[in-house]
Amino acid sequence: MRVKPLPLGFVFRSRAKEEKAPAADKAPVNFSKQTRDPQAPKGRPTPKRSEAQSQRRSVANTPTSRKEAAKRQREERRTQMERQRQALASGDERYLPARDKGPVRRFARDFIDSRFNIAEFFLPMAVVILVLSMVRVGYLQNLALLLWLVVIVLIVLDSIVTGFRLKKRLAERFPAENKRGAVAYALMRSLQMRRLRLPKPQVKRGERP
Repeated sequence: MRVKPLPLGFVFRSRAKEEKAPAADKAPVNFSKQTRDPQAPKGRPTPKRSEAQSQRRSVANTPTSRKEAAKRQREERRTQMERQRQALASGDERYLPARDKGPVRRFARDFIDSRFNIAEFFLPMAVVILVLSMVRVGYLQNLALLLWLVVIVLIVLDSIVTGFRLKKRLAERFPAENKRGAVAYALMRSLQMRRLRLPKPQVKRGERP
């Protein structure tokens, strides 16, 4: 009996194709109705309009080069310095330098500005003493030296009394606040003439802070 030869394609046919075919038929088809923005990243849903606008705004505000970043930093620094200058003139606590912020420092400034301080007359007295000492007259030079000693002693005594009073008032007014450096801050302010003080005085002389 003669056997018919099998076709070679049947013998050497790839079994991988036969195994993949049923798996492809069984794979679920995703008929998602969610639309995707053509500009959205692949595989992600379309962002909301507000999110897209904020992203575009952040990208627009991001500096593209080192030169542009340096320019933006200079502009921000200039704006901050202008705000501080205005705050020093108006006493606005929001934009004052760190050394002038806080209720303790404000009270210390008001305490000094509300009274006469001998130390604030140091600069004009120093000019007078310097002029007298330059005159080639013996008794005037001696007078200049005497005035210099008197002014120094009065400033030291007045500063000691002012420091003790201020420290006592701060302890009464701000028992739980950090008062470190407040007295020294106030005494340094007392050495300046009233019209040259920064921040500008916010109380009148004789007004109780």
